[in-house]
Amino acid sequence: MNKLFLTALSLLPVASLAQPTRYTPELLWKLGRLGEMQVSPDNKTVAYTVTRYSLADNKGNTDIWVVPVAGGATRQLTATPTSESTLNWRPDGKLTFLSAESGTDQLYVINADGSGKQLLSQFGEESVSNLKYAPTGKFMLYTQDVKTGQTVQELFPDLPKADARLIDDLNYRHWNVWDDQKASHVFFQPVGDDGKPTGYGKDVMAGEKFDSPLQPLGGAEQLTFSPDGYRLAYTSRKLTGKAEAESTNSDIYLYDIRTGQTQNLSAGLGGYDTEPVFSPDGSRLAWLSMATPGFEADRNGIRIYDFKTKKHEDITAGSELSAANVRWSPDGKTLYFVSVLEGTEQLFAVASKGGKVKQLTKGAQNYNAFELAGNAVAIANKTTQAQPADLVRIDLKTGRETALTHINEQELAGVKTGKTEARWVKTTDGKQMQVYVIYPPDFDPAKKYPTLLYCQGGPQSPITQSFSYRWNFQLMAANGYIVVAPNRRGLPGFGTEWNNSISGDWGGQPIRDYLSAIDAVSAEPYVDKARLGCVGASYGGYSVYFLAGKHEGRFKTFIAHCGLYNLTSWYPSTEEMFFAKQDIGAAPWETPLHKSYTDFNPQQFAKNWDTPLLVIHGGKDFRVPEGQGMEAFGTAQLRGIPSRFLYFPNEGHWISKPQNSVLWNRVFFEWLARTLRPEVPAAK
Repeated sequence: MNKLFLTALSLLPVASLAQPTRYTPELLWKLGRLGEMQVSPDNKTVAYTVTRYSLADNKGNTDIWVVPVAGGATRQLTATPTSESTLNWRPDGKLTFLSAESGTDQLYVINADGSGKQLLSQFGEESVSNLKYAPTGKFMLYTQDVKTGQTVQELFPDLPKADARLIDDLNYRHWNVWDDQKASHVFFQPVGDDGKPTGYGKDVMAGEKFDSPLQPLGGAEQLTFSPDGYRLAYTSRKLTGKAEAESTNSDIYLYDIRTGQTQNLSAGLGGYDTEPVFSPDGSRLAWLSMATPGFEADRNGIRIYDFKTKKHEDITAGSELSAANVRWSPDGKTLYFVSVLEGTEQLFAVASKGGKVKQLTKGAQNYNAFELAGNAVAIANKTTQAQPADLVRIDLKTGRETALTHINEQELAGVKTGKTEARWVKTTDGKQMQVYVIYPPDFDPAKKYPTLLYCQGGPQSPITQSFSYRWNFQLMAANGYIVVAPNRRGLPGFGTEWNNSISGDWGGQPIRDYLSAIDAVSAEPYVDKARLGCVGASYGGYSVYFLAGKHEGRFKTFIAHCGLYNLTSWYPSTEEMFFAKQDIGAAPWETPLHKSYTDFNPQQFAKNWDTPLLVIHGGKDFRVPEGQGMEAFGTAQLRGIPSRFLYFPNEGHWISKPQNSVLWNRVFFEWLARTLRPEVPAAK
């Protein structure tokens, strides 16, 4: 059997894995990717960005487009060798953006028809991010990195070539970046009548060692101006070191431009408070708020602060929906938001005084983000598992949708996709679980197909109608596999109890849910039970390692990307300690030893491994450090398990570079071809 696993990569030619009429890894990188969107002040035009990648150059370029809110022809406004970003409509109807066309990040303005492009700023060499105009156009805010400490070379100037980091506290690295003695601060700057910044930007966090927005994943959604332009609200977790690593306690801070004073509006709330949004009249401020300290996947309620009463309340209290992308109606009476619901993302509304939440849209799609375009009209980013993002207009009274863009119409012409169905499966504890089943294009129920159990990460990230550029179900189906993707215990959209129950129970009911899903679908006559595989990343990778020692012969192959293999070594080496404490339940040095380290630790059951394993990991993955993948691969090798290790030294928890992504997919499908031997789809 070992000879099989020494076979060259040409065992199954890459070109035969997916034909031009189906999704391929290369096709995914030809697709234009919708990014930002901004509605003009007169609600007539939507500006948006599209990023297109060059596989040969291994990078992408972002350009600006516009489309009428009423529908009609799209127009490309920029076509430069550098990317444009950070769109803002000024009150005069002109569009501003950031670009490094001149060599450094600078502010430009352009007319809505693409004419009149002009350089506005002369920022220094320090990168500018998250720029926003005040609604009056008299001020702007942006973020820049400021120095907060000294490097080794600065501490020891006679050792300029010393290659080291000197670390005295936790949170020295985060997700995929090191703490380089800098912090992201918020600045504001006056704007002249000509739209150009005047004077110098003022650091509203001067002397602080804290970040805004939250690093490294927060963005402009965590900063906002009041309608009159004289106040700005921002999100920050004003903690450092071990305290920051152990806490989710971010707050909403209000800075008054007139007085220079800063006020904490969410003092006393112990969880994440993020994404402030002022009411149209400026009398209230809404933000997203998690109630449970240390729980990053807690329900996001909508909390409103009243500047007159100086009190705040959760206006969605009692609802199990977790809100995102909150927007005020023009009259201030309603708040609109997005929430996950049973494997989709829909739009909802709630009165600003609180009350019953109303669902506005339905259907098998995701409305991932939206902006209002007047009364009861929204412009949304829409995806399905088979279709990448496009802009649509939604009538919020009827839920009716109208397409505005067809960004990849040419690239996807003639590309076949497989059917996706949502079925419900009974779990071992008698509950109903939604399971997505994705079938190959031209599926024939009279045939038998190899089938993959997909294990989702997070561990509280839902399986919805998002379009993935890595774990793309249609790409898997195009290679001849049925895909089984359960919304197992711990995934949002099915109530608070379902979402929260995974904490401290990683190897318990969620794993039994996976087995319930694959066993139910495997009962179908078109599933080849002799050719079942199990794949996943992050907690999904943990699930793969755990099931490899517990699967009782169900699976013939496993693939784990950035998975947690040994919880005992993972706990003190990860970065967000609040996550480790909340989800694992205890530290490995506490007594009595928590069941996470005895009953739920994959490393404890590696003695039972008997199935081929592909391990994938990134060297800059600080959430699940690379040692986890190396331990798993080393274990498999030492035990004589057919195995392979795909290592990306410069990738983090995700694969972000185009050629690395194509390589990832080629190795992924070649491994499946070795171990499951699918019937290769015929050319059409």
